[in-house]
Amino acid sequence: MFDWHLASGYRFAGIVSKLRKEPDRRDLAVIVSDAPAAAAGVYTQNRVCAAPVQLSRGRTPGVVRAIVICSGNANACTGERGLRDAERMAELVAIELNCPPEQVLVASTGVIGRPLPMPILEEGIPLAVRAAKSGPEALCDAAHAILTTDTRIKVCTRKVGTATVTGFAKGAAMIGPNMATMLGFIMTDAPLAPALAQAILKKATDDTFNCISVEGHTSTNDTVFLLANGTQPALGESDAKPFFEAVHGVCAELAREIARDAEGARHLVTIDVEGCRTDAEARTIAKAIAESALVKTAIAGGDPNWGRVVSAAGYSGVAFEERELSLWMGETKLYESGAPLGFDAAAASKYLNDNREVTFRLVLTHGPGRCRFLTCDLTEEYVRLNADYTT
Repeated sequence: MFDWHLASGYRFAGIVSKLRKEPDRRDLAVIVSDAPAAAAGVYTQNRVCAAPVQLSRGRTPGVVRAIVICSGNANACTGERGLRDAERMAELVAIELNCPPEQVLVASTGVIGRPLPMPILEEGIPLAVRAAKSGPEALCDAAHAILTTDTRIKVCTRKVGTATVTGFAKGAAMIGPNMATMLGFIMTDAPLAPALAQAILKKATDDTFNCISVEGHTSTNDTVFLLANGTQPALGESDAKPFFEAVHGVCAELAREIARDAEGARHLVTIDVEGCRTDAEARTIAKAIAESALVKTAIAGGDPNWGRVVSAAGYSGVAFEERELSLWMGETKLYESGAPLGFDAAAASKYLNDNREVTFRLVLTHGPGRCRFLTCDLTEEYVRLNADYTT
């Protein structure tokens, strides 16, 4: 049914535990590594962070056997009880696998500020671990179980040499850099030391998951894990760069799918900023544009109001002069060296209205710094979905 070549030595499950109100909605997932796996983690930079983030942050980089994920309840802002509940989730997995609880990572997503219904998890987690199987269908079940307001699962897998890199993720809103209400799980059968896995994940995340935004809201639960269980032979020196590119590529594809699936969105927007002094400056400009409500609503309405884009670049905090900036929308140049250009407004509006994916390119004259940032438009549907999320 699914034509996925997956990293070897992993088993998955996604079950209906009744954490969520919807009947037959998968809401509890596990990832089990048949061999102890090097584990890396990158987490939200929000100072208000969920209990699973606090727990897992203390266990990565390290060596683990499993990850347990629940959907529908964030277990965030739940105090000491929340931390005890996260620890208990790990213990329940460890009992089934006969491993130390410290070798189990935890992730959650959902509504903030509600204690976990632990009787449901006490029953469901052992069932999920026992149900874990290898193969694409089992991965699909797990990918469904982590979703909240997503409209589809997000899976990507790539092969390099003897190794495979497989990932799945969730995210559709509360998406802002550093990271957002998103969970990502990357698995490889290559052997890696925990410190190397951490370095690889950090670099890949900075370039991908930290370069997407829906509304700029950094969540309490953001987590991306990388597991490397070494069930395939060690990579040769010539495979080092292609392997990183595979990890980066999986992260990039999952990040793109999150931006594409943004709540209520009609456009996937790519913002390319070039010619800055550093990549960091380019990212700062791109982020300011991506998070501008005025830019996002103009795109939603098919309005080629390029002044909003230039204005957002100007308040980003990066120093430049107007004459050093040029702007394109798609193939149309709108602004050159600080001066507006004549353009066909009807054609530009048609470009926005007729294309699901649109691009903006800003070019400065300072240096080699660049960034590609993904965002979406802001629609009435987004407001509707988030106006009554808990009621």
